[in-house]
Formats: sequence, C-alpha cells, structure tokens
Amino acid sequence: MRKNTILIIFGTRPEAIKFAPIILEAQNHTGLKCLVCNTAQHRDMTDEVLNFFDIKADYDLNLMTPGQSLFDITARGIKKLESVLDDCQPDLILVQGDTTTAFLGALAGYYKKIKVGHVEAGLRSGDNYAPHPEELNRKMIGSIAHLHFTPTDTATRNLQREGTNGLILKTGNTVIDALLFAHKKVQQLSTGDLPFSINPSKRTILVTTHRRENFGQPLLNILTVIKTISTEYPDVDFIFPVHPNPQVKDIVSKELTYYKNIQLIAPLSYPHLIYLMSKSYLILSDSGGIQEEAPTLGKPIVVLRDVTERQEGIDAGTAILGSTNFENIYSKTKELLDNQVLYHQMSRAQNPYGDGTSSSQIIEIIKQQLS
Repeated sequence: MRKNTILIIFGTRPEAIKFAPIILEAQNHTGLKCLVCNTAQHRDMTDEVLNFFDIKADYDLNLMTPGQSLFDITARGIKKLESVLDDCQPDLILVQGDTTTAFLGALAGYYKKIKVGHVEAGLRSGDNYAPHPEELNRKMIGSIAHLHFTPTDTATRNLQREGTNGLILKTGNTVIDALLFAHKKVQQLSTGDLPFSINPSKRTILVTTHRRENFGQPLLNILTVIKTISTEYPDVDFIFPVHPNPQVKDIVSKELTYYKNIQLIAPLSYPHLIYLMSKSYLILSDSGGIQEEAPTLGKPIVVLRDVTERQEGIDAGTAILGSTNFENIYSKTKELLDNQVLYHQMSRAQNPYGDGTSSSQIIEIIKQQLS
C-alpha cells in the first residue's frame, strides 16, 4: 500500500529548528513518508541545525549565493522547486512561518495543485513593511494553504477575521518542542568548548538583532543603550552574537569593540545559543524565535521592535515591547535590572506558545486529513 507523502520545505535556521521535531515525529509513523527539502536560503545555518538533530535532507537546492537578494532567491527557488515536486509528487507540502522559502513552497504547491499546510500560521503585525518581507509572505501563504496550524488563540482569531479558507487548527508552536529537546542536550556541554565566557558573579544580558527594519538609526539607538547600561552597571556583562550582515556587523564593531564588559562574538550555533539563553539574566532581541523560547527558560525579554506579531508574549507578561528608540529600550532594561518584583513576575509567567506537544498534534491531524 502506498504511503502518504509529505514534503517539508525550509531554507533558514528558524524554519529548520521549528520543523526538526515535526520531521522526527513523522519518521515514527509507518503510514507516512516524510521527505525533506532544504532550499539552503541560509546555507551554513540550516546545515548546523540538521546536524544537531541528526536529520538528512532528501533534496538540497543550494540556493545561497554571496550578496543574494530577494529577487535572486525567488527566481532560482521557484524553478528548482518545480523539479522537486515533479520528482516526488507529494500529497501534502508543509511550509513554516514567513520566509521567502516558505512563500515559494506554498506558491509551488499552488501551481501544481498540491495541498499545503502552514505551520505557525496566523501571525500578524499589522504592518506590511514590519517585518519586511515576512508580514506579506505569511499573508500570501495564508491565502494558499489548506491546513493552518496556529500557535495561539490570537493567531487563530487573525485568520478567522480574515475569512481564511481551509482548516484552522491551534496546535501551539513547535519551537517549544525543539527547545525542550535541545535544552536536555546542551546541559552536557563543557564550558571549555563554548565560544564565549560567562562570569557567574555578574548578570549576563544576551543581545541579538538582525532585522532589516532596524538597520540605520534604530540599530544605533540599541547600541547606545548597550553602551550606557554597560557603563552604569559594572556588574552586568553583555554577550552579543553579531549578525554577519555588514549593515549590522560593521556598525556594531565600530561602536562596541572597546568596552570591557561587552563580548562581541560570531553568530552562535543553535545549541550554544540555547545554552547562553539558559544562563542569561535577561535578553534584548528583535528575534521572533527568541520571543517564543525565552519564557520556557524563564528569561524576561525586551523586544527591540516597534511592533510585534507575537503580542501573546507581551500580554502574558513574558516580554516587554522596548521599541527602537533610546529612551524606551533604556528605561525597560534598567527597570528589569533594578526592579526584582517585576523581574520575577516576568521570569515566572506562563509561556503562551505551547507545551511541547505541537509536533505530535500536527502529525496526527495530517494523518487524519490524508487518510
């Protein structure tokens, strides 16, 4: 008897992380054939995640080129996906989130009249250019998909309000499944193998920023906050994995290199990032994934964005929207350093993004829909 075939398409590290537990879960079900397509929109970052989870791609499109633009990825990606679909003829395509790869996977499925499932569906910031191009990508995927796996009630309501076609099913976010798996493994890491050093007598603040909308003055505002806090709080260390984009790396190096309590390091592997998050006091970040992961680890986060599509964390009290101007970020960070009551309230708030069972829920729903 022919097995139902699902094709999972991803190309960036966040997608690979959030798909890993789904792939591992699908491989445990004899009635499903799970194929993996890595577009390699981000080459090294996806390879590192696949190695960590011991997953091998059945198709590797090797899209990444130096200085690639969204036009490059889109043009090369859609043509290569046509060949993949012709070869494996899946019953269902799964895409995740809001990347260009995710949109292309959904579009290719539409062109071939193959059903599409969208993992982490329904996120909305309300601004098509924040984040760009992710906000419009996820809207377009939503108009194509047949199965919408939403992480929260808010995401579900967003799709219902838009009159979205297909089945809308709240499953939680698979990033929590991945985090729980990874957290067990990283506790075995030796501190001598880490690309950073943590002083246990100091409070460590993890900083990450990479979004296009923060390039320029917003990034300078963020860096000014870091310089100010590092001077005012000698008992605080900053660890900043610096994104390789020159619009981030060059400015960060220029502004922060000569501060003794600021460590500028290369981007971290997924396990090293999880380890650092678990050892940090608080986090400043514009990352969507970290907004979802930090609450499980009990780490308050100041979100370095003017708007977020992950409002649930703000409402639940696990995150504070710091905006991108100096005064807001500075005051929110300082308050978390000074106000122990607020800090403990945030660190103990319940994670609104799931309980670690999202992957099994998604695979069970897929089996029912394809049977």
